Amino acid sequence: MDSHSTPRSEPTASDEVSAWIEEVWRGAVARHPERKSAFTTSSNIELAPIYGGAADRGMPGCYPYTRGVRPTMYRGRFWTMRQYAGFASARETNARFRMLLDSGQTGLSTAFDLPTQIGYDSDHALALPEVGRVGVPINSLADLERLFDGIPLGEVSTSMTINATATILLAMYVSLARRQGAAPERIRGTVQNDILKEYVARGNYRFPVQPSLRLTTDLMAFCREHVPNWNTISISGYHIREAGSTAVQELAFTLANGRTYVRAALDAGLAVDDFAPRLSFFFNAHNDLFEEVAKFRAARRMWARIMREEFGAKNPKSWMLRFHTQTAGSMLTSQQPDNNIVRVTVQALAAVLGGTQSLHTNSRDEALSLPTEESARVALRTQQILAHESGVADVIDPVGGAPFVEALTDELEARAKALIDEIDGVGGAVRAIETGFLQRRIHESALTWQREVEAGERIVVGVNAFETEEEPPELFRPDEGARDEVLADLARVRASRRAEDVEARLAALGEAARGTSNLMEPILAAVEAYATVGEICEVLEGVFGRYQPPEVL
Repeated sequence: MDSHSTPRSEPTASDEVSAWIEEVWRGAVARHPERKSAFTTSSNIELAPIYGGAADRGMPGCYPYTRGVRPTMYRGRFWTMRQYAGFASARETNARFRMLLDSGQTGLSTAFDLPTQIGYDSDHALALPEVGRVGVPINSLADLERLFDGIPLGEVSTSMTINATATILLAMYVSLARRQGAAPERIRGTVQNDILKEYVARGNYRFPVQPSLRLTTDLMAFCREHVPNWNTISISGYHIREAGSTAVQELAFTLANGRTYVRAALDAGLAVDDFAPRLSFFFNAHNDLFEEVAKFRAARRMWARIMREEFGAKNPKSWMLRFHTQTAGSMLTSQQPDNNIVRVTVQALAAVLGGTQSLHTNSRDEALSLPTEESARVALRTQQILAHESGVADVIDPVGGAPFVEALTDELEARAKALIDEIDGVGGAVRAIETGFLQRRIHESALTWQREVEAGERIVVGVNAFETEEEPPELFRPDEGARDEVLADLARVRASRRAEDVEARLAALGEAARGTSNLMEPILAAVEAYATVGEICEVLEGVFGRYQPPEVL
């Protein structure tokens, strides 16, 4: 059985476990014969694919997936190595994408600027100060054409960190793929599409909760029919952790949001096994190595049980929690930025030992600016060294069975379950967001951490201990003329498109929004006429209204 085989029931008898291990080994070698020599130590000690059997630790690729979602894990295939990138213009970002692909990156990850994420065009008065500051501005399909110029969408996997406007950006991506000659059935990637965590931790929302959930499930239903290899949501704990939560809170709040999305999809008429296999997750890799490893293991086990026992999913792929990981941006320091290379290495190691399917490693200078090409390359090389030189990918779940790791996994699961019960007690995740329950918990944890750092009770090297005077590193300098270029591109689009087509398609979108039909098709029609992100969001806001956050004391 190789890494793409259908999961099965967990083996129990010792002879079945031995056969399973042999099967894992044969599958890995058959798929990657060039790696056979890698499965030995420097002393030529041959490594078994996995240590320990089902009786004491379970098996990878088997419910409840504590040891991993694929039987072979990294013996069969490494995790996808992504680097998050988005700069002042689509042209500048395209150049960085090409550099990363040439350096051996195996997937693209797109950062959009704040106006794009909230749904304002670059020439809007509120958008002008933020255009291209923290990501790439995308106003229309023309910008996406520039962003992926020379990059065949049928051959790469693309992650897009976009939420409130996820339906619009995915529609543009599908349209561009068709124009390149790639059928939507062939394209692969992930759109974050997780609006609940925006209300909790990040603030990049536009519409109220219920219509936002409608957009989320409309995208799921559309992809099921037309883009079957696309991960329709990346349920994110990353930003919850960046806002200051603990590992337990990240785990509990993320899975609570995940349950809400499943219920919303069921309420929209989707069958659980029709959409659940394309759900994915996005977690933070923090500094506490073993707590992070245990968090990832507990997350898989908890989600498997939620999907099988609570929602009655029958397809084993519906039980599997597949996740992307990013190292902790909030743990990067502007003081002694080279220390961040070490922090990111520890965090990346936690993600790999925890069994991630995809990984982004932050660059050393991101507490100061967008990363330079050199820093981004070092971050990518960190992953490549872990994969090819460290030996951590040679054995499946190498820390499984360690008393400390197993006990920590159990404790994180127990505490996260108790917190989910509290969320249920206040009426579920949506109600907990609307009342500020989740936000207050995160604020309390963030304040506790900050007070400990200020009191010297928690050491941050280079910040409150082991401090030195040093020259700042060379920083990335974005193209200062990029904003004018973006605005000129937008003006050309407005002048060259057929205005009557745009108006007709936006009117059709508004009519659909007032009804109950799936909104992806009218959004797709609008973007193909070069309607802008801002114009589409204005139509939707006219129907849905604007979200007003609660006061959080």
